[in-house]
Amino acid sequence: MVENAEQFQFPRNKTRRSQDEIDAAETQIIAQIKDVRYIIREYPVEVVVEKYLNGIETDENEIYVPDYQRDLIWPSRHQSRFIESLLIGIPIPFLFLADVNDNDDPGKAGRLEIVDGVQRIRTLAEFMTGSLELNALSRLSKLNGFRFCDLHPSRQRRFRRATLRLIELTEAVGEDVRREMFDRINSGSVKLEAVEIRRGMEPGPFLDLVTDLAADPLLRELAPISEDLRKRFEYEELVTRFFAFLNRYESFGKGKEGKVVAAFLLKFVQDKNEELNGPDHQKLVAEMKRQWTLVLCFVKDHFPDGFRKKSSGRKVPRVRFEAIAVGTGLAVRDLENRGLDVSSLKTSDIATWLAGEEFRVLTTSDAANNRSNLVGRLEYVRNKLLGRWCTPSFTILQIAGGRFDTTLPLSQGRNDLRVWGRLAFKRRVCWR
Repeated sequence: MVENAEQFQFPRNKTRRSQDEIDAAETQIIAQIKDVRYIIREYPVEVVVEKYLNGIETDENEIYVPDYQRDLIWPSRHQSRFIESLLIGIPIPFLFLADVNDNDDPGKAGRLEIVDGVQRIRTLAEFMTGSLELNALSRLSKLNGFRFCDLHPSRQRRFRRATLRLIELTEAVGEDVRREMFDRINSGSVKLEAVEIRRGMEPGPFLDLVTDLAADPLLRELAPISEDLRKRFEYEELVTRFFAFLNRYESFGKGKEGKVVAAFLLKFVQDKNEELNGPDHQKLVAEMKRQWTLVLCFVKDHFPDGFRKKSSGRKVPRVRFEAIAVGTGLAVRDLENRGLDVSSLKTSDIATWLAGEEFRVLTTSDAANNRSNLVGRLEYVRNKLLGRWCTPSFTILQIAGGRFDTTLPLSQGRNDLRVWGRLAFKRRVCWR
């Protein structure tokens, strides 16, 4: 030890605040402290993946991805690096899951919502079912090109029973806290939703129209959402998605915005603001309002539960809203282009196909904004309402030696399997 070394002391700066200001600040801190109760658990990788995959096609899996995280996708290089970390024993950060309570969503009560760890769980599922081929590895370069089934059998067994540590938030933790935790974990501060960013960056006539339509009482009747979502402009988000996908869904994923929904919507808002600043402003706004009202009235008259999954539902997933609202809008537009009106739409079997397997899979996908999924669900509803024949897309296959049943469309054989459901297998599946 160095002799006579000076001991560090923090500076004692004199406060410039009054005692009342200090007391008020302390009171606010105490009031805002979150009572976040949790349990620390450890599960083998195999158990976590099974809880994620079992029931995934029908949106009944015990561990599930919430709507607000479904746009997040890791590139394969990042996925491979994560698998490499597990194989060489590097500690993995905690996963955060939350036990959903009855008040937030009765239909999901007791299930575990992923608050942080979506990409890690998805990556494990893709690797263990054979859809992820490792690439760009440096420490384990001999594994480049490997899939799970290519590993030595003993390594596969060790990988399956490797443990993951997770923090399970109890049912006492509400949705507002879960969302705030997600934002803070992923950004270090309260992260603005894309719709909030657009409101700040792109004020203009289109935003004014969106704000007006978002207050429509009929929308709120057909698409109930939580107070927390309302405060975060979820209704404005739904209106924006309706017009953006109604007019440009075929170009999604093809422009410079790529497959990022937030960028796609921002570009649409920018273009619409410019268009509505033109000389035909009033005519264009009137037409958009007419389209909106026509769709909502049709949904009220012919869809038993509006945009909800069931009459008792307290939430409306964005993918379900998009499918019904935009699909209806596309069908109406098709008829009007042929000089017909909404009375020509086929409504007798709406309840049947809404409850069918194909619609359920199309609207419960983790890869909801995969371009083929987006186009698929919009055109499915459009075609059903127009009475057009829809090609059956699905067959049941066994994946990775029969470990998981997954709903898959067959395209060009084993080397080109893709999933309408939650896992988008872009490469061949490992078969034993």
